[in-house]
Amino acid sequence: MTRITVGPFNRVEGDLEVRLDIEQGRVARAEVTAPLYRGFEQILEGRPPLDALVIAPRICGICSVSQSIAAAGALRQAMGVATAPNGVLATNIAHAAENAADHLTHFYIFFMPDFAREAYASQAWHGAAAERFTATKGSAAREALPARARLLEIMGVIAGKWPHSLAFQPGGTTRAIELGERIRLNAIAASFRGFLERVMFADKLENVVALSTPDELDRWRDGRGGDFAHFLAVADALSLADLGKGPGLLMSFGAYHDSDGARFRAGIRASNGEVEALPSDRITEDVSHAWMRETSLDPAESRTVPDADKADAYSWCKAPRLAGQPVEVGALARQAVDGQPLITALLAADGSNVRNRVIARLIETAQLALSIEGWIKALRLNEPFCLNSGDTADGNFVGLVEAARGSLGHWLAVRSGRIERYQIIAPTSWNFSPRDAGGIAGPLEQALVGTEVGAAGARAVGIQHVVRSFDPCMVCTAH
Repeated sequence: MTRITVGPFNRVEGDLEVRLDIEQGRVARAEVTAPLYRGFEQILEGRPPLDALVIAPRICGICSVSQSIAAAGALRQAMGVATAPNGVLATNIAHAAENAADHLTHFYIFFMPDFAREAYASQAWHGAAAERFTATKGSAAREALPARARLLEIMGVIAGKWPHSLAFQPGGTTRAIELGERIRLNAIAASFRGFLERVMFADKLENVVALSTPDELDRWRDGRGGDFAHFLAVADALSLADLGKGPGLLMSFGAYHDSDGARFRAGIRASNGEVEALPSDRITEDVSHAWMRETSLDPAESRTVPDADKADAYSWCKAPRLAGQPVEVGALARQAVDGQPLITALLAADGSNVRNRVIARLIETAQLALSIEGWIKALRLNEPFCLNSGDTADGNFVGLVEAARGSLGHWLAVRSGRIERYQIIAPTSWNFSPRDAGGIAGPLEQALVGTEVGAAGARAVGIQHVVRSFDPCMVCTAH
């Protein structure tokens, strides 16, 4: 058996290392390391609770709206206030725009360029993939990046700036939308739909979200242009459905709430396909292999106390568990828990894997584009966008949201008008967690086992595909 270290990874937000034990050309054991510590939770301790709205979004420049909404959700509980219906809709529009932009970034900038590598030069499809997806040179980025920039203009209208806006408050959003701005939002949404229907899917969004079985997907893509069909062809040529199998459990906190409930419902999906209510009170954080001291397993009671010399530790990431089990989070989990027919059928056929994670993100992108159109239409411009907030009560509070990469939670403890404790569990904390006290590996650590590396060793592209299918954000993980 030999050991190799892969890292640092390019095209990843933050620092990541993966240590792999190789036996007979395949990964026999993996350890995932977050080598960066930042200390945001300690920075928040002792401050006025509303400071969380200023500091927490600065954890990440990619999912800052998600961080804002999670902080606002915890503060909303602490203040006992409601949210203005328009504020809910405006938040949904901005949150969906950020998450859809993240999906585009992942597909075009982070994930697809690996298929343009020289390792695939002998494949019949390589020339087309290289022309389309080579990093910084491919034709796809020249179309996708302007579409992403146009989509993020939504943030300017609703939140004034992006990232790190202060517009998202416990009572709603601070900026009322006027008629001319709603027209502008509609124009941006139409432009995003146009990009998706022309470049990504080569079809109407309504036809894409209506796909419900693997056979329908195969017939739909046959002879079709567009980058989604391009990915499906490459994925099947490389058998990506057999690569990067997840741990089986899939979790979602639920996302985009309005008067009709959640656009994507919360829950936990077992490997047998059964979906149950989310037992959020059974979330724990294990630090047995993290450079952290033991405080409490309960994120509502625990603190972040670094211990850089801790024996047997290999990551600054804690190990979140749900009822003692590692769970996978992200678009695949969201769509599975919500019962999306195509994703449900794909999971029943071959489980969680590299191919299905990417399909779920693109199907969700089409869904979000349609939802944004509906939420803009539902705005009532003569009604408030934000209700007054009150004083924060003492106690423990929690804000749970879905970032593009998966489930994000903020646990807030307030005493005498100050933040006593603040704990954050980010999506990559779930997916890239180290082992727990029972020696159970995290989702990525499990997904890497069995991956073929051959003579390529640390340069094996299969490792890149598995890691990038989870879309790591290490700066959120080590917050």
